[in-house]
Amino acid sequence: MRTATSHLRTIVNQDGAAILNSTTGTIVVLNSTGAFVWQALERGEDPVIITQDLARETGMQVEALERDVRLFVQDLRDRQLLAH
Repeated sequence: MRTATSHLRTIVNQDGAAILNSTTGTIVVLNSTGAFVWQALERGEDPVIITQDLARETGMQVEALERDVRLFVQDLRDRQLLAH
């Protein structure tokens, strides 16, 4: 899965990320977990793998993260930050 990068500008740091959508003029601010998922999506990683990596990083159960990652990815699509 790839981000729709031609109209996006992203700044990432240890606290999270800010994504500017130059098409809509909106800025989306992500916490550090959102930034982790965002960066993985930018690398083209599958949400299933991202969920497993996030579980490994945080110590949370994969099952507990699956819904959150899926909803987050859908929200990014709804905001035109991800290609469908």
